[in-house]
Amino acid sequence: MPAIPPGVRGAVITGWGAFLPEKVVTNADLEKTMDTNDEWIRERTGIHERHVGGSTSELSIQSGRAALEMAGVDPSEIDALILATTTPDRHVPATASSVQLGLGLSCGASDLNAACSGWVYGLVNAHGLIAMGARKVLVIGTDTLDRITDYTDRNTGILFGNGSGAAVFEAVEGPGQLLGWDLDSIGEAESALYCEIGGTLEMEGREVFRRAVRIMVDSGNKSMEAAGVSPDDIKLVIPHQANIRIISAAMERIGIPEEKAMVNLHRTGNTSAASVPMALAEALDEGRVDPGDLILFVGFGAGMTAASAVVRWMPDATELPA
Repeated sequence: MPAIPPGVRGAVITGWGAFLPEKVVTNADLEKTMDTNDEWIRERTGIHERHVGGSTSELSIQSGRAALEMAGVDPSEIDALILATTTPDRHVPATASSVQLGLGLSCGASDLNAACSGWVYGLVNAHGLIAMGARKVLVIGTDTLDRITDYTDRNTGILFGNGSGAAVFEAVEGPGQLLGWDLDSIGEAESALYCEIGGTLEMEGREVFRRAVRIMVDSGNKSMEAAGVSPDDIKLVIPHQANIRIISAAMERIGIPEEKAMVNLHRTGNTSAASVPMALAEALDEGRVDPGDLILFVGFGAGMTAASAVVRWMPDATELPA
C-alpha cells in the first residue's frame, strides 16, 4: 500500500466500547449437539465459550454508545458511521441506518463487509474520511454469527459467536496515530469460507489455516514496512481472534513474541468483525497500552481478506478546535 502522504490530517482514538450478549454457550453445551468434547475444542482452537443472541443493530448500539460516552462526544458531532459486519439484520436497508437511529446520529451511515478484517478496513476508511475533512467518525464492528452457524457441525459450530466493538476517531493537529496500513483480498480463496444467502457457514479448515497464517504475516509486514518500524518496535499485537493456533503461528513467523498478542478468544470465540475492536477495548481497559506504544492490528477473513495497521497510541494528542 502507498505510504501516508506528508501533511495529511490525522486522527486518534478517543473512546472505545465493547458488548457481548448475555447468553453463553460453553464447550460442554456443544457436547450435547455434536460429536466433540471440551478438551478437543480447547486444544485445537483455544476457545472455551462463546456468546449468542441479540441482533447486529442491538449489539452495535450498545458498544457504540459506550464509545461515544467515553469520548465525551455528543451524537450530533459524528460525521460518519461505519459498521463492519457480515451479518446485517436485513438485506435492505444497511444495518448502519438502524444503528444511526438508535444512537441519535445525524450523519452518513453505511455497512462494510470485509468479513473478519472488517473493522480494520473501517479504521483505514475512517482515517481517509478525516483526511478529507471529517472531524469525528464512529467505527463499529459487530457480528451475530449464531444466525448463520450450524451448531451441530463440529467443523464450524465450535468456532463462532456474537459480539460488538466500537471506537471513536477524532481529527487532530498533525499526522495522528496511523503510521502504516495494508488492505488485501485474494478472491481465488473465497471458497475456503463462505455462507450462501439463507444458508450456514461452510469452511475448509485446513485451507483456511494455511492461507490465514500466510496472509496475516504478509499484511502485517507490509504495514510495518510502510510505517518504517520493525517487529521489535511493536509493543502489542491485536490479531483477529479466530484460533489460537493461527495466532501462534502468525506471531512466530512475523517475529514478535506471542506474549505480545492480546488474546481473549477463550471467552468470545470467533466474533468476526467484532473481534479486533473488542480485543482493543479489553487491552486498553486492562492498561496494556501506554502513551507512545506501537500497536499492530492484523487479521484475515472470508474472501479471503486481510487487513493490518500500525498505530502509535496517542491519548493526549491535541484535537482540532471547533
